[in-house]
Amino acid sequence: MRLRTLPLSLAGIIAGIALASDVASLEIPVVVMLILTTIGLQVLSNTSNELGDTLSGTDTADRQGIRYALQDGDITVDQMKKFIGGIVVFCCISGAAMTWLSFKTLFGVAPLCILALGVAAIWAAMCYTLGKNPYGYRAKGDYSVFIFFGLATVLGAAYICSHQFRLMWLLPAAAFGCWSVAVLNVNNIRDMKTDAATRQTIAIKLGLKNARIYQTILITLGWALMIAHTVLDSADGFAWYRLLTFPLFVIHLVGVWKHTEKELDPLLPLLVLSTFATAILLLF
Repeated sequence: MRLRTLPLSLAGIIAGIALASDVASLEIPVVVMLILTTIGLQVLSNTSNELGDTLSGTDTADRQGIRYALQDGDITVDQMKKFIGGIVVFCCISGAAMTWLSFKTLFGVAPLCILALGVAAIWAAMCYTLGKNPYGYRAKGDYSVFIFFGLATVLGAAYICSHQFRLMWLLPAAAFGCWSVAVLNVNNIRDMKTDAATRQTIAIKLGLKNARIYQTILITLGWALMIAHTVLDSADGFAWYRLLTFPLFVIHLVGVWKHTEKELDPLLPLLVLSTFATAILLLF
């Protein structure tokens, strides 16, 4: 289930919860179901990705990342398909429960929009590498990650918890979107050689040097957006402690420019946890 990626999806949720807590009182049942639904969608994305990469032949013995269950033969394709089906059912039930707890109904413009967003998230999670024409193999994954790990996650969580929308919330939402794309990009930089035989990614299209520049832009832009939000949200004084994780992102970038292939693998969880820690700081 690639549990080490869970903090990334939770980072956007926590950021949204933090924004909502500034304008409304949080309801614990809603927050709990929001977190459970997010975990379900992340697990669905990870397992669907593994199944798609296995069926397409992308995951081979030469792959640079950590080993996966299908790749090593620990489980069968049929078992994985059944598990994915179960996760889809879980996401539908938890998402409906979350929506009902928040709006006290599943009908009406707002709850129906949230449910539609959930359906879109399930589709995006599964079709990244699954299906006849997976968008993840056509260098479209970056757009999806920016939308669903950034804008949709942060703004959706904030709205579900507060029933409000503030234009200024677009800044941290876009920041977490940039950092989430950066996680995908460093993964794609690591796997450039093995991915080239079966798929296209932004990293492959750009080449190693330009992919590193792209990574630098994503990290820098994310921080510019976050700093802008912190300045604009400083009615009670500049929240300098929200910048405490900045050095971790610098360490990550230094590593991206220094290392290649499997040596990049530790930099992926470093960026995930740095993004998660930044979200935590928004709660204060």
